[in-house]
This record gives sequence, C-alpha cells and structure tokens, in this order.
Amino acid sequence: MITVIGSVNMDLIATTPRLPEPGETVTGTDFATAQGGKGANQALAAQRAGADVKMCGAVGNDAFAGEALSLLDEAGANLGLVRHIEGPTGTALILVGGDGENMIAVIPAANAHVSQSDAEQAIAAMSEGDTLVLQMEIPDAAIEAALKAARAKGIRSVLNIAPLTDAVERLAPLADIVIANETEFARLSGRPTATLEAARAELDALHGKSGQCLIVTFGGDGVLWARDGKTEHVHSLSITPVDTVGAGDTFCGYLAQGLDAGMDFAKAVHRAAVAGALACLKPGAQPSIPMSAEVDAHL
Repeated sequence: MITVIGSVNMDLIATTPRLPEPGETVTGTDFATAQGGKGANQALAAQRAGADVKMCGAVGNDAFAGEALSLLDEAGANLGLVRHIEGPTGTALILVGGDGENMIAVIPAANAHVSQSDAEQAIAAMSEGDTLVLQMEIPDAAIEAALKAARAKGIRSVLNIAPLTDAVERLAPLADIVIANETEFARLSGRPTATLEAARAELDALHGKSGQCLIVTFGGDGVLWARDGKTEHVHSLSITPVDTVGAGDTFCGYLAQGLDAGMDFAKAVHRAAVAGALACLKPGAQPSIPMSAEVDAHL
C-alpha cells in the first residue's frame, strides 16, 4: 500500500511559442486547465502504475475542488484522507514554451493547511513495509512529522525535494529515498555540476557520507542513482517533448509503485524513467501520466 501526503492543485496552462523574458509579454497560442499538484500527480502515477494508493491532503470549497480530485477518483485512489476546508483550492499558473520547457508559479491555498495532525493520522493508518511518498509543496511541519513517524514504524519513505525550500537540508536526511532533479541535487551536494560524470562523482561522494539512497533525474540524459554503495546511470527514452510538466512526478509515482510491489531496484528505476519520458508526450500534468500497459510496452 502507498500513501501520498502532498498537494492537490488545479493547473492553469498557457502555451506560448517561447517562454517570455523578464518584463516581456508574449502572445499565447492555447489555454487549458488540468488536474495537478505534486502530491496528487504522484498519487495518480502510482495508481496508474498498479498500486493501491491513499491520498492525504486538502482542497478548498470552491469550484476547483471536485475537478482537482476527479482523475484520482476515477482511477480508484482512496481519497478519505483529503480534507475539504474553507477557502480556495491550490492552483498553479503554468507557461509552456514551444520547446516543451515550462515556468510555474504555485499558489498553495488549501495545501498550506495540511498539518502535522494530518500527517500523523495518515501514518497511523499505514503498516510496516508500506510506502510513504512526500514532496515539498505542503508545510514543513507535516513533512517532518510524517518522515519521523514513518521511520519509527518501519515504513519506507520517499521524499521528492521539489520544489526546493530552505527546509530541504534538514528534511532530506530523514527520508529513506531522496529524489531530486539536477538543480535540486546541486542544493544537496553544495555545488552545481556541468556534466553527468561530475554529477556521478558528487553523487558517489554524498552517498558515501550518508549511506542514503539518492536518485537524480536529468531529463533526456536519464537518471543517476546511488544505493548500497553502488552508483548507476539509467538512460531515458529518446523523445521530442511536448510538455515536461508532470514528468518528474510520474517518475516518482512509478518508482514508488515498483518498490512497493517488490520490484528489483534497478528495474523499478528504469521503468520509472520510461514512464517519465512518456509523460512528456502529452500536455498537462495528470492527463499526461501514462497507463502501466503503455509503459511496459516500451520496456
């Protein structure tokens, strides 16, 4: 069983030929809304990958609340730990450029009310050997409480340190598995890396000091992971991205499902990398998350 504690958003997505420079206005070509939030994205990815998933979070009492949860509901995720509070549901304002890259501004709203009590209630309902998935779009107190309670109960914890906050250095060591992209990993290691080889050396060094399982995603350049004294590079699919929003969350959800199901670690990372790449072929965060059959067909 997987429990995800995290954010639930509605994404408001504008597509432009290119991303604007600071102070510049560009004319868009399309607009859409899509279900999002890093927590909900990762929960849906794990559910579509084949897991039984509980979602813990908060939405408002506005028109976005039901729609933000609709794909999770349709997929069969357990939403009993999602609170409905007074006020707006979280939103994300997303610009997607012609090359598939994006810029995002997130308004937490209801997500800012996910509490230490919510986290403790979620962990209390879990069993030893279950998998907990967290991100950084909810308050630090909830994340810290969940990680500490999970460790005490023998629950595997996966922390995606996105989006970066000042609490990352304090919270990351509390997780069993830490997932970061290249920029986030530079925050953990203390310095940016110009090449995959340099990143691998930094990953080796950091893993050697902490012994912690660390995974770093590099988009089209694949994934580096370090675990049990071993470091490996996993290649990604060769694709032309349409929209990279949600790719990292898809990776996290698929990885959590693979590990929760007892899959070999290297195979779970590879499958997650394929899923993340396929998520770049469609617009939107949750609508782009592939089904397990589609992922398995590309393995």
